[in-house]
Amino acid sequence: MTPESRAAAAAERSRAVAARADRPSQRRAAEHDTTPPRVSAQLRGLQLRDSATGGGLEFDGFATVYDRGYEMWDYYGPYTEVVSAGAASESLARADLDVPLVLQHQDLRRIARTTNGSLQLTESDEGLRVLAPNLDREDQDVAYIVPKLRAGLVDEMSFKFRITSGQWSPDYSEYRINAFDLHRGDVAIVGYGANPHTAGAGMRAADPLEALRALDDDQARAALAALQARFTTTPAPSRVLITDEDTRMRRL
Repeated sequence: MTPESRAAAAAERSRAVAARADRPSQRRAAEHDTTPPRVSAQLRGLQLRDSATGGGLEFDGFATVYDRGYEMWDYYGPYTEVVSAGAASESLARADLDVPLVLQHQDLRRIARTTNGSLQLTESDEGLRVLAPNLDREDQDVAYIVPKLRAGLVDEMSFKFRITSGQWSPDYSEYRINAFDLHRGDVAIVGYGANPHTAGAGMRAADPLEALRALDDDQARAALAALQARFTTTPAPSRVLITDEDTRMRRL
């Protein structure tokens, strides 16, 4: 993406966005407007070793690195997105935090989970650490992914989240996420990320319904109007058919 196109997008965004705290409109990972808002990052410090707490395997790595910019898109065009250090702190402090470790964001392919103590999520200035201290070797998903991780065939992660606080730069070319909510999202081992060259924040936005709930009033009204236009059709005029039987009866 050329600097000129980024500057043009920032200029248009600065005229249209009401406040710097407004979230990106149609946030996504590529130019096409149907692309999911996912930016995956290469695994950092990944280790697989025999568990110290049982007979399983320990998965240890960083799913995201803070304060590293990566390219994203919104309604107006490309922009740089950055996740601030400490952005997960409030979410991680929840007593009822529910986050699974999954494969490729498939909800049923869970190999660890915070609610049963099999997954530990912690935060440092570097990023978000994912530790599963005792993966079950007999779990089919564990058996499937471990050889691929060891061979380097799979080396990226992303996570599903909801933005709770953020702000645009003064020129609207960069959006910084200051806080996000992981509760009922996920951390995922993925095969191919939308931005594999980024060593920064790896993430995937919430499902469509969660994204709709995050819209402000004006954005929600625009989304409603678009959906209504999409599903409103003009009924075809009714036709009265004259059948062969009708013609025969009239002759009698």
